[in-house]
Amino acid sequence: MGKQAAPRRVGEKEALSVGTTIRGSAQKLNLVAALIRGKKAEEAMNILAFSTKAMAVDARKVLASAIANAENNHNLDVDALVVAEASVGKSVTMKRFHTRGRGKSTRILKPFSRLRIVVREVEEA
Repeated sequence: MGKQAAPRRVGEKEALSVGTTIRGSAQKLNLVAALIRGKKAEEAMNILAFSTKAMAVDARKVLASAIANAENNHNLDVDALVVAEASVGKSVTMKRFHTRGRGKSTRILKPFSRLRIVVREVEEA
């Protein structure tokens, strides 16, 4: 009489990983995500490993998690994985203040982003 299992959020032959609090703006993270959309998983890992953008480090961790989920949880072939989806959205924003001259202060916004990566197993043609 336990709780029912949650339905899968992705289709068969797919695995999902989500990075919920990646420090940086969604606009910068989307530039990195655009580099790997539609690429093979191994090629995408290499692109992120050698990218000069700082957001590539966190994107690489999320992609590695998606590949590990595909292998361990869904028994998919790692060599046949393709990045089917890499979507970016806004998360929370930390608000801080910085003291300025004449007793004034200004607001500093420190944004966080979400990255959702779906990898799909594709048959070799």
